[in-house]
Amino acid sequence: MPESKPFPTQVNPYELCARITSLEEKLLSGLDVISNSQAQMGDDVSKIKEAVYNPDVGLYARLRIVEEEKKRASKFGWLLLSVFVGSFGAYVMNFILTH
Repeated sequence: MPESKPFPTQVNPYELCARITSLEEKLLSGLDVISNSQAQMGDDVSKIKEAVYNPDVGLYARLRIVEEEKKRASKFGWLLLSVFVGSFGAYVMNFILTH
């Protein structure tokens, strides 16, 4: 069996009070740090929500603009392709009819 240390019969109340006070100060200090961190995290989350959900300048608004520009570019590409195919077809028809 492990040897157990005997409980001290004499406990100095002043020393005990000092240890409790020290532990209390450490605990309160830790709680202050947690409170400050939580407040900062709340501010950060609010900024993230503002950046994502703001309908005018948020992330979704930027994504919508990019998608619209992609659609416009696609339409312009199809327009250029159809003009090219039409012009080539007209050139071929003109070449066939003149020779």
